[in-house]
Amino acid sequence: MGLRINDTIPDLTVETDQGTLKLHDWIGDSWAILFSHPKDFTPVCTTEFSAVAQLADEWEKRGTKVIGISVDGVEDHKKWKGDIEKVAGTKAGFPIIADDGLAVAKAFDMLPAEAYLPDGRTPNDSATVRVVFIVGPDKKLKLSMTYPMNVGRNFAEVLRALDGLQTAAKYTVATPANWQVGQDVVIPATVSAEDATAKFGTFDTVLPYLRMAKLPD
Repeated sequence: MGLRINDTIPDLTVETDQGTLKLHDWIGDSWAILFSHPKDFTPVCTTEFSAVAQLADEWEKRGTKVIGISVDGVEDHKKWKGDIEKVAGTKAGFPIIADDGLAVAKAFDMLPAEAYLPDGRTPNDSATVRVVFIVGPDKKLKLSMTYPMNVGRNFAEVLRALDGLQTAAKYTVATPANWQVGQDVVIPATVSAEDATAKFGTFDTVLPYLRMAKLPD
């Protein structure tokens, strides 16, 4: 069974290009994003790591740490960082987990327990290791997205989803389709009209079960 929403993520001790980390300690009181890749020095993954590097200020603004996972070793990660930074045009300050033994990939259920890496492997041998995990300060999984190898991830959507999760957690609301920061939110159906008025003031009843409101200042 794979990780489900609100499962506590495994508290693994991992080796990275920035040293040894214990996942729960590394997350601390922050939000965290783990983004995984099947192999270093691959084209789509290099563009993705570069996109993550370019968004450093956005992650910091949201109190969010990011960490990469790739099933190659530390020395490969250090060399690959040079390519990533060349494409990004900026420093890639986040750590990358060296998961050459597949411990993280298996613990997070990205690969079956019996999986192994053959000699002379290609990215196809670890193709399913291509997931985004968003984790809350409580160390619980809040969202995951899985992509095939031939479609680059949209990190604007990752940011949007993170904003939605943080807004929902802070204000106990939900967010509608295509929601962006500053737009109206959904009042949960469990909130009475009286409580909704006390919290939001006026709100728009689109349907008996769909009520929209602006966030309180």
